[in-house]
Amino acid sequence: MIKKFDISTALLLVDTQKGVNDTLYYGGKGGSRNNPDAEKNILSLLSEWRKSHRRIAFTRHNSREQNSPLKLKLESGQQLPGMEPQDNDIVVVKDVNSGFIGTSLELDLRRAAIKRLVVVGFFTNMCIETTVRMAGNMGFDTYLVHDACAAINRAGYDKTNYDPDLVHKMAIANLHGEFCTAISTNDALSLCKMDSKLLARVQGNE
Repeated sequence: MIKKFDISTALLLVDTQKGVNDTLYYGGKGGSRNNPDAEKNILSLLSEWRKSHRRIAFTRHNSREQNSPLKLKLESGQQLPGMEPQDNDIVVVKDVNSGFIGTSLELDLRRAAIKRLVVVGFFTNMCIETTVRMAGNMGFDTYLVHDACAAINRAGYDKTNYDPDLVHKMAIANLHGEFCTAISTNDALSLCKMDSKLLARVQGNE
């Protein structure tokens, strides 16, 4: 069973910036991204959180890498349409994979009495995975919305080019049942209204 998402549950949008769709930079020639519905699903959740006055948090990535599209000074570093923070939202700027390293995110969430996190954004195998691992280790009751995040293809150490959907699914498989509970967008929207006896909370390491 998973209990209803109440006012102690924050929606965390990780790096929802325009540059996440630069498949050439992140995936090389012929690069590709999975889950084209990620943005639509993120917006659905964001709308529900705003209507219900639950807390919303954002990480914004300001990369150390010279040619990265995720620099706040660039247009590609700006928020995807409809995902702009509002005055009461928690917003932190990071320059590494985790939203908790070098930022006030944990302190801001604790001060807001947040105990549960619902995580969405980019990329599943990078900043999502690192942030979710830390959130689970820090004791947050963490939920990863698997169809509200996405990955880009990844080259292995042996130059094997791994399909973005495989990268995405493996990242979620590594997280689910240990650092978080993976749920769908529809699950998350339903949990904003009521408990779910059909879903199981499976976060481990507790």
